[in-house]
Amino acid sequence: MKSRKIRDQGFTLIEIMIVLVILGILVWQLAPRIMGKPEEARRIKAQMDISTLETALKLYKLDNGRYPSTEQGLQALVEPPSVGVLPRKWRKGGYLEKGKIPKDPWGGDYVYLCPGLHGDFDIISYGADGQPGGEGNDRDVNNWELEK
Repeated sequence: MKSRKIRDQGFTLIEIMIVLVILGILVWQLAPRIMGKPEEARRIKAQMDISTLETALKLYKLDNGRYPSTEQGLQALVEPPSVGVLPRKWRKGGYLEKGKIPKDPWGGDYVYLCPGLHGDFDIISYGADGQPGGEGNDRDVNNWELEK
């Protein structure tokens, strides 16, 4: 009776070894997939930022009848423009919740063109290399290619 109690209280060496082998196989299979996720997360963050900027620009237009010019830039969303056609009803506090223009996930500035080459305005992040165009991690993220 006593030997049965001791045996039921813990795991055997074989059980522990089996669990370690299974965990090792899982890590071996999943590690390559997990390692590629930071770049995908940056691209998703850029898409979210661009969507937020689009919404803020549409609110700006509702208040002022037009989008900020390229010269006024995205800065017009956080402080009243002092160049070009000045807004009639610029919203006190601006159009972005945090009161500042975000940097893209790679530390660069978003490029804003109005009028845009692909619509009323274009918003572009040049990706990891900070240069127009590119492939893979260096590929641009822009508002006209976002899934709507």
